[in-house]
Amino acid sequence: MDGAPPPSKPTARLLRATGVLLSCFTALLGLLYFILAGALLGAFLLWPRTRGRAHALLASGARRLTAIERARRSVFFRDRFPEHHASDQRVLRYLAARTYAGLLCGVVVGLLVFGVVLAGLLAAGVARSTLTWQELLTQVVLGGVLLFLDVQGLNSLAALDARLARECFGPSERELLERRIQELAASRAAVVRAVDAERRRVERDLHDGVQQRLVALAMLLGRARRGKTPEQSDALLEQAHRESREVLTELREVAWRVYPSALDNLGLQEALGGVRERCGIPMRIEYDVPEPLPAAIETAAYFVVSEAVTNAAKHASAADIFVSVKGHGTYLAVLVRDSGVGGADPAGSGLTGLHSRVAALDGRLDVHSPSGGPTTITAELPCA
Repeated sequence: MDGAPPPSKPTARLLRATGVLLSCFTALLGLLYFILAGALLGAFLLWPRTRGRAHALLASGARRLTAIERARRSVFFRDRFPEHHASDQRVLRYLAARTYAGLLCGVVVGLLVFGVVLAGLLAAGVARSTLTWQELLTQVVLGGVLLFLDVQGLNSLAALDARLARECFGPSERELLERRIQELAASRAAVVRAVDAERRRVERDLHDGVQQRLVALAMLLGRARRGKTPEQSDALLEQAHRESREVLTELREVAWRVYPSALDNLGLQEALGGVRERCGIPMRIEYDVPEPLPAAIETAAYFVVSEAVTNAAKHASAADIFVSVKGHGTYLAVLVRDSGVGGADPAGSGLTGLHSRVAALDGRLDVHSPSGGPTTITAELPCA
């Protein structure tokens, strides 16, 4: 964007109207160009030996006229198109369609001007009292219908002009910015939902797992305190000791699912080693990241691997898991493949949360899990 303040609504309407009228004149240039170029290059376009060169010359002139159309869209419609090179075929197709639409727009504008002249004559006839009420009513109804059709035609042709420009030059910077805002709004909402789902899962793990074990531990200690014999108390204390170790293990698992401290202390590679140690399935890791990663990228990569490994262990009946984490220039590629039965649902709560987490970083997550396996989860996370 050029940083200039946007024009007021009346000024913007006047600019657009001027741009529409100017399109009629640029269409005449396009028509004259095709007539002259066809007369001069027609024979060379038909001869196979000179067709390529003649087509290049035709496209070269068309690009100059297309540049005029691009400047018209920029000045009068506030469109800023990113720089890119359109093919000769696309440029010629755009100029031909633009010429046709502009000439048709000129016809509609001419009919509108003709209608204004007739309206002036009608007003003069009313002033001289030379028209009857029946004739006046007929003329007003007919003029109103024609005015409506003219205005709708101009609106449709203006929309066609914008659509042709987008197809040739690509979406404008304003459209790209609006699309980006929509993507960020959707991503923010998805992240909020994912965080809320993760919070509910942690609460459920604490309530159904850790809390129940702590209740059982308190009951064992109470029974040990009320034991009738030293042998019974020792046995209950031994059982309580084992229960306390299991509670600590489960509490540590919950804490790792919330956020692994190894990411801050040791880095992503060691944190993935912790996932392998806690996994009950043989797991092979290939790690090739030459440069330190941003903290957000490390966290997202860790949770992609952790969630994929957890799903494979719980639901896929996998015999082994392969994990690859590699840096490729400006992005990090994460791949998790298991030998399970497949059939993973990309719309499930766990994978939906991963989609939201990756999308929040402008990354991409793909899940390929045909029935019968294997399941492959790939993520691309931008590091720049």
